[in-house]
Amino acid sequence: MKVNNIDGLMLKEMFISGAYELENNKESINALNVFPVPDGDTGTNMSATIMSAVSEVNKLQKVTIQSVVSAAAMGSLMGARGNSGVILSQLMRGFSKSLKEKETISTRDFSNALKEGVNIAYRAVMKPTEGTILTVARESADRALEVSKTENDFENFIEKVFEQSQISLNRTPNLLPVLKDAGVVDSGGKGLVLIYSGMLKRLKGIPVELNGELKGELKTDNKKPIAYENLDTSNIKYGYCTEFFIKTKNGNPDEFKNKISKYGDSMIVVGTENLIKVHIHTNEPGTVLQQALKIGELSKVKIDNMREQHSHILDEESSNLNVSVDENLNNNIQDNELKDYGLITVAIGDGIKKIFKELGVDIVIEGGQTMNPSTHDILDAINSINAKNIFVLPNNGNIIMAAEQAEKVSGKNVTVIPTKSIPQGITAVVTLNPEAAPEENKNEMIEAIKGVKTGQITYAVRNTTFEDVDIKEGNILGMVDGKLIKTGDNIDEVTKEIIDSMIDESSELVTVFFGNNLKEEDTSDIKEYISSKYGNCDLSINYGGQPLYYYIISVE
Repeated sequence: MKVNNIDGLMLKEMFISGAYELENNKESINALNVFPVPDGDTGTNMSATIMSAVSEVNKLQKVTIQSVVSAAAMGSLMGARGNSGVILSQLMRGFSKSLKEKETISTRDFSNALKEGVNIAYRAVMKPTEGTILTVARESADRALEVSKTENDFENFIEKVFEQSQISLNRTPNLLPVLKDAGVVDSGGKGLVLIYSGMLKRLKGIPVELNGELKGELKTDNKKPIAYENLDTSNIKYGYCTEFFIKTKNGNPDEFKNKISKYGDSMIVVGTENLIKVHIHTNEPGTVLQQALKIGELSKVKIDNMREQHSHILDEESSNLNVSVDENLNNNIQDNELKDYGLITVAIGDGIKKIFKELGVDIVIEGGQTMNPSTHDILDAINSINAKNIFVLPNNGNIIMAAEQAEKVSGKNVTVIPTKSIPQGITAVVTLNPEAAPEENKNEMIEAIKGVKTGQITYAVRNTTFEDVDIKEGNILGMVDGKLIKTGDNIDEVTKEIIDSMIDESSELVTVFFGNNLKEEDTSDIKEYISSKYGNCDLSINYGGQPLYYYIISVE
């Protein structure tokens, strides 16, 4: 059946079908990781991002073009995980922005929206790299603009866009040598192709169904809800946790945030021109709602009295702000004293988390490899700290963009230090000077992490060739600052060679964290090797408890 224009219901069904296609195939995307290490998570991150958007879309009571694109944009913004997820959220943000005034969509409208998404996504990335999801998105959008000039039927139109996305994906190894060396296409680009595939299937009358348990909501197996019942609420400054949506036509989240900032704290104000989500702790919920009514219609209003023990905020169904962080978060939520500095870091492994806490970090968000926290997770942590200045240490290159996105939408003075590893994060924490100004601390921390070398010892999950090195499944892999340095069959032998490659005449301190698959006695040979060969360096061997990596090594 020929379809020249689609309405909100069809757009919703196309979007959900595309999301389910991605979710069903996320493991195949993970397997495209350039490094054959056991933490390829592009598929997981993109799926988590788009399924967060599906969750918001499924909550809609009135389905229109505006409501669908606004809900999808906001859901993906807050659920964005990893660099691929953040880029996907920006594509969806631009798509939404272009369609805000539409009641139905033509192929021309759809192609313009794809192009606006590409423009916003490219602006969001500091140094766009061709041969990635950005290339696939751009070339698909350009093809969509061309096709829409003569093609009005949506099925034919999306089929040609999908075909172009496949062509672009297959070209990615020619644009990125690292992909060609590994014998794979770009994983993020593959995710976008799958979304188009799911959309096309819906237009053909065979919408994608989920293979697994997930039914439009993110699984929360790893979430630890904030233990509100343990909070000391006797000195809460602002007593009412107020949440609501504003349905508006020309809303500006930043302007509204500025308007209500004097009425409370712990603000999250995000969204689009058509739908704004608001969270604020205030003593004047009525005044805040009156300000909101000036710009639009309210929905899903929820006001919780935080001074009442066992109030309905204990109901997990009513709380949209539970965050996947460690059990000590509740000690920070209502700290009445406004301190100068707060610290948030991301880490996985009991030993590593304990070290960060002992160094004075306020909140350790549980995550890292294979468990990238979302923008929402990071925002929740930011809003639970009562400090004039907050530093966020992602400790993983794939978390930096989500942290920076949280920094942009937070109403607090937040600075993301671009730490890419646990050793860099620890160095940044130690560098913080409570007596120094925020800008001075930022500069000192960024400078300090430049002097940290990070080694990682893990194993290969598949056969591949990388940088002319043949890698077999099960091989031990040694990497330094993300670069593959050594492969072998023996953990200790590979570890020693990695240590040799990291230590030079300027090295002073070697720190080794062993993972949850090793015992302390397993490290004796490594300890003896470093002590005897590099006696001029101070040595510290610690239980990290990290999964997947036998050793994380720091040399300074």
